[in-house]
Amino acid sequence: MNRVAKFEKVSEEIFVADWKDTFGGPDSIARRIYEGIKLPKRATTGSAGYDIYAPVDFVLRPGESIKIPTGIRIKMDEGYVCMVFPRSGLGFKYRLQLNNTVGIIDKDYYYSDNEGHLFIKLTNDTNEERTLNHKCGEAFAQCVFLQFGITVDDDVVAKRNGGLGSTSES
Repeated sequence: MNRVAKFEKVSEEIFVADWKDTFGGPDSIARRIYEGIKLPKRATTGSAGYDIYAPVDFVLRPGESIKIPTGIRIKMDEGYVCMVFPRSGLGFKYRLQLNNTVGIIDKDYYYSDNEGHLFIKLTNDTNEERTLNHKCGEAFAQCVFLQFGITVDDDVVAKRNGGLGSTSES
């Protein structure tokens, strides 16, 4: 098994600013949430995915969405990408979906102005009118690391200096 990445917390300063931008509230609440952030872990030796844990309790009624600042960042080796998915059981029970279908975390996102802060936006797309009551510290998403290749004529030299969607030319 190749060891290709490391999870870290973003700085408290970045987390507090991002949390307040998303949810509002006083710095003291965001700082308390920051202290409780759990870094992703695999559940078993056979697991491919690293569970991402909710930093707070949240409720998603049918059709509702939430954007969650996770407080984590990922440092990866060259030639790897991290793909983010909802936890399988939550997708099965609630049709819980990432709003961007699959999150793609590039190696250079780690060096962005926002320290590579991973945000996850979820929607409860249930057809059965099920409300998701999720507790702080429970896994709600998962990260899987995959190796990738580039074309033989690739000549990209641009460097990232931004967050979500910053690598697109359009």
